[in-house]
Amino acid sequence: MILEGTLKEGDPLPSVRNVAADFRLNPLTVLKGYQQLVDEQLVEKRRGRGMYVADGAKKALMKDERQRFLEEEWPRVYATIQRLGLTFPELAAIAPAASPERRPTQKITPAPDADDAQAGAGSDANDSDPTV
Repeated sequence: MILEGTLKEGDPLPSVRNVAADFRLNPLTVLKGYQQLVDEQLVEKRRGRGMYVADGAKKALMKDERQRFLEEEWPRVYATIQRLGLTFPELAAIAPAASPERRPTQKITPAPDADDAQAGAGSDANDSDPTV
């Protein structure tokens, strides 16, 4: 909810009871989740008033989420792109929300076949850069 912008810094978190009812969770599970957010300094407790999104919470969550994506998800996504031989123009065509200034200039090239890999053993190492 913080990353999506539903909750902004300084906003109160929904009550444990409301979250438990909305998501059909045990209230103790919600309470443990809230406590973890407090422990990670993403949420602050205000005695007698509830819990509030801490300053810098969105930035901290975004940093962690980006790192997790790059380490865990991107390698699988990139491998699929390579396996299917997709090009950047093909990908950009189905992602119209990607603005031109954020698009990388480097073309995504398909992974070489086993025969091509032997023939191009001296090719540029940047051709298969997974950061594209």
